[in-house]
Amino acid sequence: SLFDEPLAIAVQGLDPRQQVTLRTSLRDETGELFQACARYQAGDAGDLDLARCPALPGGSFSGLEPMGLLWALQPQKPFWRLVKRDVQSPFLLQLEVFEGHEDPPGRLLAQAQHERVFLRDGVRRVPVREGRIRATLFLPP
Repeated sequence: SLFDEPLAIAVQGLDPRQQVTLRTSLRDETGELFQACARYQAGDAGDLDLARCPALPGGSFSGLEPMGLLWALQPQKPFWRLVKRDVQSPFLLQLEVFEGHEDPPGRLLAQAQHERVFLRDGVRRVPVREGRIRATLFLPP
């Protein structure tokens, strides 16, 4: 998905009302690790949709935040910022589902990897160098 588009996160196949912890992580281009986690309780059918289910207190955020696992990413190194220098390569987002609300997390139940890209297919990147001006022009297909 494009980095600025909403990401729908859902988990299926859990036990009814099962308590789980979801964790996201990614490494920036320097290798620094960023993570966020949130605690949830599955619905009566064992499904969990972050657009409809609020995060419980005790994680990186609480309340109904469908994109919370992305905006709440925090660096392991203090005062580090998530900056993308090469927009031609994606960020690889790891999503993990753990059993329970313990810290450290319980048993790993599921995991997935998702690419967050910065350029739509067909976009041309044109370097601009004119006098003292240095820029990049992005042209749509």
